[in-house]
Amino acid sequence: MTRNELIQVLRNGENSGVAFQRDSVEDHQLARELVAFANLEGGCVFLGVEDDGAVSGLARPDPEEWVMTACRDKIRPELTPYFEVVREVAPGRDVAVVRVSRGWNVHHLWHANHRTYYVRVGSQSREASQEELARLFQQRGAFRLEVRPVSGSSMTDLDLRRLGDYFTRLREQEAPGVSDEPAWRALLLNIEMLAEEGPALPATVAALLLFGKDPNRFLPQAGMDAVAYPGTEKDYAARERAELRGPLLPLVGGGGLVESGLVEQALAFVRRNTEVTAWLENGRRLERWTYPEEVVREAVVNALVHRDYLLSGTAIEMSIYDDRLEVCSPGRLPNGVTPERMRTGCRVARNPLLKDVMRDYRYLEHMGMGVPRKIIKGMRVHNGTEPDLVEDGESFLVRLWKAGGAPAA
Repeated sequence: MTRNELIQVLRNGENSGVAFQRDSVEDHQLARELVAFANLEGGCVFLGVEDDGAVSGLARPDPEEWVMTACRDKIRPELTPYFEVVREVAPGRDVAVVRVSRGWNVHHLWHANHRTYYVRVGSQSREASQEELARLFQQRGAFRLEVRPVSGSSMTDLDLRRLGDYFTRLREQEAPGVSDEPAWRALLLNIEMLAEEGPALPATVAALLLFGKDPNRFLPQAGMDAVAYPGTEKDYAARERAELRGPLLPLVGGGGLVESGLVEQALAFVRRNTEVTAWLENGRRLERWTYPEEVVREAVVNALVHRDYLLSGTAIEMSIYDDRLEVCSPGRLPNGVTPERMRTGCRVARNPLLKDVMRDYRYLEHMGMGVPRKIIKGMRVHNGTEPDLVEDGESFLVRLWKAGGAPAA
């Protein structure tokens, strides 16, 4: 970093990636800032700078050794930062630049025999909340919410009819009898649908989402809120509002569908609230949806499978307007995924167990190509429109356009 570049940074002040510290700061205070940066997107601490950006300079005889020792002794897992000194930033005063990248792990400060996790929020480094910490571990791949036990639940909260159908019809293996509880417990423990925690053997998050009798009893964020509006904007006077609740998976019997899962409920809502053109061809009734069924299904399934279930305050939202259909999933995209990477078939999954089971039901592409093959190509072929994939703060949106509602692909 040049002297002029540093001066410009100091003029702009502290932000999500920049912190100022006096050279007299204690080692654990420096470590706190670096931990917060590593747990976000990386950043720089400028040593020898006051809070207002004024340069007070370095006074330590060997600032580099002091910084490296602080990172080794006060940070777990330890960090090795980039270090440089910019000379004569002010007359006779130098500034040290200490830079860390986004960590592969979740880092914490180790001080006074106590572990503390910090996150960067704007220009402040503060202790992470329990929800923020869980999300950090999930993002770094060290935590899988879907296989965590759900307190108060047990095998009795799972629908053995759906589970029996899954094992016999989809996996083509023998399932225990309905009354054979020991065999069911052993089987469900092996596939991470029950957790080996205490005598109750609670159900996991994935089990309740996929096969729960009443998932929302334990997971209020599960499900989908669907609204059909009469125009192109949100309106209190909706044509229909529905809270779609229940397990993700359907119950299928010998005669076909017995009970719908969330996917079928969502498709039925779209069918009720969009135009379906029907005609006869060679004695057969053919139909054309405003939006292709397989495209809508892919958007709905992606939202259900890949949403961030740590965000407990909101359900997935599906909104139908005169010119478009939107499916909004809570949570940022996981593990470095971007809308651009999704368009090319990026294969990262936040909830791999949910993904695998839904794939068994053939709701998902085996190679993770549902977005480019089904959503994008499907809309281009259907009406020549280009779907929007938008990451907006703490949510991800898929927008499908009606013919004439958006520029052609």
